[in-house]
Amino acid sequence: MTSIANGGMFRRKVGAAVVAVRRGGSIHAFNAINHFFFIGQMIVPGSTYWNMGFGLDKGDVEKDEEGLRTMEVLGENMAWLLKKIHG
Repeated sequence: MTSIANGGMFRRKVGAAVVAVRRGGSIHAFNAINHFFFIGQMIVPGSTYWNMGFGLDKGDVEKDEEGLRTMEVLGENMAWLLKKIHG
């Protein structure tokens, strides 16, 4: 893994997996990204649901109200966490 080979360059950094998908498989993509973050010793905040937006065509994800609210809460949680870490 690149981050391990490079002295743990992502260690204690804040990150959050976000996926935009059409339908099935979204949880697998979300989990795979989180596995990368966890093995790199990253700090990962949560939200009200898994960080996913759903849509078929360009712009559809912008109509996913639950997905948008999830991202809004994720952003608030990331901002709070970053203030605590660097405050």
